[in-house]
Amino acid sequence: MKHALTALLLGITVSAFGQASVAYYPFNNIITVSTNADRAFWADARVQTNTVFGSLSTTICPMVNVVRKAQVNYYTGLGVRFNALNGIDDRDILEGYSLHVGVRIRPLTMIPNLRVAFELAPYSRKDFKTGNLQSFLGLVYQFSKKN
Repeated sequence: MKHALTALLLGITVSAFGQASVAYYPFNNIITVSTNADRAFWADARVQTNTVFGSLSTTICPMVNVVRKAQVNYYTGLGVRFNALNGIDDRDILEGYSLHVGVRIRPLTMIPNLRVAFELAPYSRKDFKTGNLQSFLGLVYQFSKKN
């Protein structure tokens, strides 16, 4: 039974990431990996790239496409930011929360998998005492399933 469940989970993971996307937000030094962002519901995982051991802040964001059109998707979602390295010096792993509102545009019809992403994301620390408004601008490549 364990092997069947493992095979099922691997199959779901492979099919989900068969249409994954990778994004880079150069002004924020963030790389993201997403499930198929063309679906109604999708998930995004974000990792900072400007540090090696100082911070491994990672944000997990379940997203919902509010409007899906041929050349543009408008989406929103909630994010939870955590840092696994905080556990080393007895700090809380949970860092804060964010609300993402964004758009992914396909600007070039001859390269349909290339997208431009823009997002606004109010962010709050876990205690809700401080926060800021984050903005993201970057490039996305949406992988396609091979037929």
